[in-house]
Amino acid sequence: MATEVLNTADGRAKCALSRAHAAAWFATRAGKGEPIAVGQAAPPSHPARPDRPELLSPRDVPRRRPGSPAGRIALLHAVAHIELNAVDLHWDIIARFGHVPMPIGFYDDWVKCADEESKHFGLVCDCLEAMGSHYGALPAHAGMWRAAEDTADDLMGRLAVVPMVLEARGLDVTPGMIEIFRKAGAAGAVAALEVIYAEEVAHVAYGSKWFHFLCGRVDCDPKEVFHDLVRRYFHGPLKPPFNEEKRAEAGLPPDFYWPLAEGQQSPGG
Repeated sequence: MATEVLNTADGRAKCALSRAHAAAWFATRAGKGEPIAVGQAAPPSHPARPDRPELLSPRDVPRRRPGSPAGRIALLHAVAHIELNAVDLHWDIIARFGHVPMPIGFYDDWVKCADEESKHFGLVCDCLEAMGSHYGALPAHAGMWRAAEDTADDLMGRLAVVPMVLEARGLDVTPGMIEIFRKAGAAGAVAALEVIYAEEVAHVAYGSKWFHFLCGRVDCDPKEVFHDLVRRYFHGPLKPPFNEEKRAEAGLPPDFYWPLAEGQQSPGG
């Protein structure tokens, strides 16, 4: 099921399939029908993608100011691209690491995340279409899958970099995006981003929960392992300001991320 989602190219079709598979998983988990076995799969090294958007190097993606309608469309387009990659990342962690013995709750959490990211992609695409655009109308960031490639053989590394760094970054920047659209009177975009903001806290929390679980399994210090893995797999320092309240809510204390920040100075240091 996870690999089928990864091999579906069209964004809307990928997310419809993702939501259907998530509904089937949770229906059987609730005792309706035969349980779905957790097997092993051969996921693609890269998920299928539509012909558009054109994927560019990060330095080649045009920068647009969000003060204009075109700039706000570009910002939402970037968010849609992030959400589509997140759908694939959450199914990929299921497909790629099926050989690692994990409790059934691990699968519950990532299927739920994939379902929510699929919903988020649809919400943002609806906003783009209401503004006269669509996903694929603008170029997008080609490096979004790099974290998956770098951690393809390391479940702890995947958890450290994807939910605990990349998705935690979403907690930092989304309030500012909500304010941009609120000032522009874009109620639909505000509503979509508020749903995303509320649900992303749990996604970061799932990453932290299962990272700590794996550290406990091998009796190692989660903070030290996190610092080592992020320095190994994440390219560059973490960028403050950090949303410390929401990060704490998600199980990320400041001594996890401040030592990895630009300048490596904590607020009191």
